[in-house]
Amino acid sequence: MCFVVCSLETALKEDLKFYFMNPCEKYRARRQIPWKLALQILKILMVTTQLIFFGLSNQLVVSFKEENTVAFKHLFLKGYSGVDEDDYSCSIYTQQDAYDSIFYIINQYMQLKNISLGTLGYEHEGSGLKICKQQYKKVMMLPSNDTLNIDVSTETECIFFKPQELAGKKAELKLNSSFFNLEFYRLIQVEISFKLKGIALQTIHARELPDCYVFQNTITFNNRAHSGKIKIYFDSDTDIQECKDWHIFGSVLQKNTQYILIFDGFVILSCFASLILCTRSIVLALRLQKRFVNYFLEKYKRHVCHADRLEFINGWYVLVIISDVMTIIGSILKMEIKAKNLTSYDVCSILLGTSTLFVWVGVIRYLGYFQTYNVLILTMQASLPKVLRFCCCAGMIYLGYTFCGWIVLGPYHEKFEDLNTVAECLFSLVNGDDMFATFAQIQQKSVLVWMFSRLYLYSFISLFIYMILSLFIALITDSYDTIKSCLDGTFLLVAPETEVRVCWHLRISPWQECGKGQADNSFRCSALLNVLLGNVCLKGNVF
Repeated sequence: MCFVVCSLETALKEDLKFYFMNPCEKYRARRQIPWKLALQILKILMVTTQLIFFGLSNQLVVSFKEENTVAFKHLFLKGYSGVDEDDYSCSIYTQQDAYDSIFYIINQYMQLKNISLGTLGYEHEGSGLKICKQQYKKVMMLPSNDTLNIDVSTETECIFFKPQELAGKKAELKLNSSFFNLEFYRLIQVEISFKLKGIALQTIHARELPDCYVFQNTITFNNRAHSGKIKIYFDSDTDIQECKDWHIFGSVLQKNTQYILIFDGFVILSCFASLILCTRSIVLALRLQKRFVNYFLEKYKRHVCHADRLEFINGWYVLVIISDVMTIIGSILKMEIKAKNLTSYDVCSILLGTSTLFVWVGVIRYLGYFQTYNVLILTMQASLPKVLRFCCCAGMIYLGYTFCGWIVLGPYHEKFEDLNTVAECLFSLVNGDDMFATFAQIQQKSVLVWMFSRLYLYSFISLFIYMILSLFIALITDSYDTIKSCLDGTFLLVAPETEVRVCWHLRISPWQECGKGQADNSFRCSALLNVLLGNVCLKGNVF
């Protein structure tokens, strides 16, 4: 009976030791070829190559959209300088400018085929050019007498110019209608919208099939403030569609597309194989964990702590599984886009970009096999919980400054006008960016607010740069010193659980020192370590 128990215990110890070996140690111990390691290296090369191909293709799409948006602004916005004013394109200040700008858009739309340099055409299935004006129902005001009588309910009136009637008398009659008699004291906004179609031919030079685009353009004359300044906003939403009928001669586009589709298929196969191997490893690890927990409970009447249970769950495998799933889905979407059966680049970009990020982050695991890099990796692992707790505390102070700056300095400083801009401005100040400009741009209309702004900015910069950032660095330095001392064989007097985790992850010579914890309790042993070494530390609440 004792022989059977001892055999089971020896087998468990051997399996535990083998499980926590790295691929090189496993190969030396049992001549087991590290298939997962070889597959991960191959997958890194393939996924990165795939991402580069997709990025170059996506770059053509982005450049085509941006260049067309700039072209539309120059075509349809009268007097556009080429540079946007803040978040809007341009502004007007007189009634005549408003009429000129509206009729300029209509005239340019009518002559589009004669003036545009691009491959553009009208969208015949829609409503053509749509002009809507929104205004208050009733307004009577005498600013000189401080008198106002207003019905705040609004009414919207629209007029349409279809492409097929642009050259006829019907369009001329509409232009002379009473619709264009604008009452600016009632006017809230004028919105002009129209769709245009275009074909991107530049993809042919990159040996890709061309895409067909639909541009939904909207020009808004915003008069909500009634401040004497009408802001003109231009917005262009682009939708990529499959070309209905296309024939391309004298090119190798289709062969090039087939080669890329085959390569994407190999990427999917490699990720699927990696997914199976990593899932299998996690399943085997859970079985080994169950054996260990049952053994420890039967022999020592103790439950293994949660931290030791988690040692069996390899976080790198979980990361690889997530990356593989995202790569497989993203590759399928990429193949559909390449075959022009799908036109949504955004979802595919997010999946492939995130999966490639995870793949390269996973490389850190293999660098950990070298002692020099392992110190840096363990420092990040050990300091992460403390850093997160510290960030929660610092975040409360940061939010307080954000709300305070928004409500007090918002009317006097453009960087504090909205909450999101305030948060971004303060974050740049923490990094020492644009510091003088933030001080200089505050308006000096109110002496009290100007003095408050100085107190606010000086206190924020001093607190975050000189105190909070220094403490942040100190937390990481402390973790590094602890791990470095463990490597050097001298243990610092830190939290016992920290020493256990450090030495457990390092898997170095201090294993032999674990038994000393029974005497002075200055170094407690992990339950898992003791099973590996054949020792049992029962002093203190170790388990």
